[in-house]
Amino acid sequence: MFACLFTRVKEVIPMSDKTAVDVPFMEVNEELCKGCQLCIDVCPKSVIAISEKLNLASYHPAFYTGADCTGCGLCFYACPEPSAIRVTKP
Repeated sequence: MFACLFTRVKEVIPMSDKTAVDVPFMEVNEELCKGCQLCIDVCPKSVIAISEKLNLASYHPAFYTGADCTGCGLCFYACPEPSAIRVTKP
């Protein structure tokens, strides 16, 4: 049963060829964000803020301030909009 699963793998990418991140960070898709600020409320490090500019739907989207994210994912789980927030950890 397991041999069948392994034979479907076409190519193994070595770790040296993968892109690695050194520190955790979060990203906000500005066009999907509705500016509800739930991510800001749950962030333990206060590294998320609201933009002054509007997105195409006329909302002020959240954005990552660029430092000290722990990668905890609380913002991702608090966000009611699917795919608006992505958290990347090393």
